[in-house]
Amino acid sequence: MKQDKMTNWRWSICALLFIATTINYLDRQVLSLTWKDYIAPEFHWTDSDYGTIAGFFSLFYAFACLLAGRFVDWMGTKKGFLWAIGIWSLGACMHAGCGWLTMNIEGLESIEALRAVEAGSAAAVGIATVSVWLFLVCRAILALGEGGNFPASIKTTAEYFPKKDRALATSFFNAGSSVGALAAPLIIPILADKFGWEMAFIIIGAMGFVWMFFWLYMYDKPQNSKFVNEAELEYIRQDDVAGENRQDTPSVQTEQTEQTIPFWHCFRYKQTWSFLLGKFLTDGVWWFYLFWAPAYFSECGYTMQTTMGKMLVFVLYLIVTVISFFGGYLPKYFVEKRGMEPYAGRMRAMLIFAFFPLLALFAQPLQGVSVWFPAIIIGLAGAGHQSWSANIFSTVGDMFPKSTIATITGIGNMAGGIASFLINKGAGMLFVYAVAQGEAFSFLGFEGKPAGYMIIFCICAVAYLVAWCVMKSLVPKYERVITK
Repeated sequence: MKQDKMTNWRWSICALLFIATTINYLDRQVLSLTWKDYIAPEFHWTDSDYGTIAGFFSLFYAFACLLAGRFVDWMGTKKGFLWAIGIWSLGACMHAGCGWLTMNIEGLESIEALRAVEAGSAAAVGIATVSVWLFLVCRAILALGEGGNFPASIKTTAEYFPKKDRALATSFFNAGSSVGALAAPLIIPILADKFGWEMAFIIIGAMGFVWMFFWLYMYDKPQNSKFVNEAELEYIRQDDVAGENRQDTPSVQTEQTEQTIPFWHCFRYKQTWSFLLGKFLTDGVWWFYLFWAPAYFSECGYTMQTTMGKMLVFVLYLIVTVISFFGGYLPKYFVEKRGMEPYAGRMRAMLIFAFFPLLALFAQPLQGVSVWFPAIIIGLAGAGHQSWSANIFSTVGDMFPKSTIATITGIGNMAGGIASFLINKGAGMLFVYAVAQGEAFSFLGFEGKPAGYMIIFCICAVAYLVAWCVMKSLVPKYERVITK
């Protein structure tokens, strides 16, 4: 018998996705918040060394996404997510052993002996090289697992939410990336101060293993879940019912009749290329902010060991978190209040969000007035990215069958990861070059390293408008991919 009052278990599942994404970003942030002030003095790293680690993590993540998306579609959401978070949690904890291994490989007796090696000497170069390789191995394992987070989350969202609610649900769980980045400067430097940077990796990494127990108990497909009643299942499946009732629209098929698209066939569709290029042109911006913001504030004189440094990063991500929570509401407004088709409403919302990152043009010029200006500006630009991200992910569920959603998401994340490698590795090389050239290197009135930051901020500012134009030209209106 049908129950009158609808359950809301889908939001409990969404909350689990939010927590997983929060843990995901906490694990990523441990290195960015500890390398400059805790790890670099120990291993004699330069900006280029860190750029190599950050860049190759992005590259590892890119190809992990490609594999993870297909793996989640093959394994299923429940098992696929468990494998993903288990692997990345193990990889996160493994970072803690890099110091001990470097010490033994280099034949030194203690961590203090690593620090005592003369900077610039052959021994220091050897320590840096060995430690970078060890961290790259750990980052590769971390990336292999983390690549499954978004494909599994987007697939879960498509399983549990109708199209009109997917951007809102995605915005909610995707806010975990902001909350993770927000909590990180308040938690990680304190852990590093009190217990050492190694324990920061272990404590944060272990959180993923706890999450796995909740996922095992709480998740099942909606039609099989004991927590979802008939009314909620009917609400979740409203798009399928509408499609069945629209006899004049043969382009809409139910989940049961749609077949999984073979991997290489995915690249035949312009919808795939729209998502892929949209991610490639914009994901690197977010990752640059994520990986370099703490170092940027350290360059301004506020390290992560200072209260001011922690507050700058905290306020930046507080702005991102608060504003990005509303990223999913705008397309919902366009659909429900303005009567727009979901894809058209999503693209209009994305155009609005594409203007936020233009504020990055003023981050470096206003840094001389107060360091709070770049913190606020990067926060607003980051909020624009997160709102954009929630909607671009939702376009996959709009246009592809549920059986292929994780695969397409993985393809897009691969493109975003490649872009992140390029911008992070490129930024590290650019900053080292700018410092070496000094006043001889200039851009828009800035010299040396500030000129390097200004170049990167300009790229970040215009990326979203370019991406929107590319996506709109490839898929100007809603067109669902049909399988037979």
